[in-house]
Amino acid sequence: MASSRPGPNLSRIATALGVSVATVSNALSGKGRVSEQLAEKIREHAAELGYIPSQAGRALRTGRSGVLGLVLPDIANPLFPKIAQAIEFAAKSADYGVLIADSRGDVTAQTEAINRLIERGVDGMVVVPRRATRISASSCPVAVIDTASTPGNTVAADHWQGGQQIAAHLASLGHKRVLIIGNNPESNVQNDRAGGIRSGLTAGMSSETLWIEKLEQTSGSGCRLGLANKAAEGFTAFAALSDLQALRALTELQQDGINVPTDVSVTGFDDLIWSPVVTPALTTARMDMDRIAEIAISALLKVIMENGTREGIIVTAETDRVPMQLIVRQSSGPVSPAKQNLTDGELLT
Repeated sequence: MASSRPGPNLSRIATALGVSVATVSNALSGKGRVSEQLAEKIREHAAELGYIPSQAGRALRTGRSGVLGLVLPDIANPLFPKIAQAIEFAAKSADYGVLIADSRGDVTAQTEAINRLIERGVDGMVVVPRRATRISASSCPVAVIDTASTPGNTVAADHWQGGQQIAAHLASLGHKRVLIIGNNPESNVQNDRAGGIRSGLTAGMSSETLWIEKLEQTSGSGCRLGLANKAAEGFTAFAALSDLQALRALTELQQDGINVPTDVSVTGFDDLIWSPVVTPALTTARMDMDRIAEIAISALLKVIMENGTREGIIVTAETDRVPMQLIVRQSSGPVSPAKQNLTDGELLT
């Protein structure tokens, strides 16, 4: 027969130690005038009994729910579960829970998601905005993870620096003509990555940019990108602005009999879970999501502790960008002598 004995509560702890319930509450919450020696004794006894603080009780004592919100633009994108995991881990380390909402790439749904989390009493929230949208202050503190060039951004990967690393890598392999492949020109993140690539091109290198959504507006969703024609024109490097677009480029090139990396090189961004296991394994620029999440949560909780949960501000952090790491794999290689000569000749004409 299962025991009906109630779990340990403040009264049981207080009775066992001969102190008041208020003293136990203050000791466990870190509030009030309780000597460190007595507070330590109370904490030890509570741990021995297996006492777990009531979230509702803590909310009544502190005015805080102990819960943060997280708004993502598209949970189906394999990048965003990685972000969610990093945020949840950073929040858990600070004894906070996380409620997740998905805006599904829609501006109206994003606003509704933010309002829904506020209604549920979150102390603050982290928002990864839908592309080309800016988050305004709500009725609780907000940390924004987008890109460093976005006004009001709290912290993000240094996407520009990541692009420069890709460019430097391709330059070191002898590539002269680079096709930058992005999804949408309204994306702040992708524009920063593309800008970084362009700024990192060395003397004698050139680039063009292909925006997939623009192409699909005229040719239909899922249309071919015409990469074989670009290779025939002398492009030897295809620098995609995400691993998803890199996979699409890699697949199309291989279908057209173009060998990667012997004939051309392909690079991406984000180091998604499948990037090391595709053939060939994908060279990419990786975000340090654990560090980004740690900075965002730390900055958010600092505002919550200092100003309260109803202070509606966009949180700032001392570090607003985190360097990306270049991961070199098999999808990028040196330009063959024949291709190098062709490229040089085309650039001189």
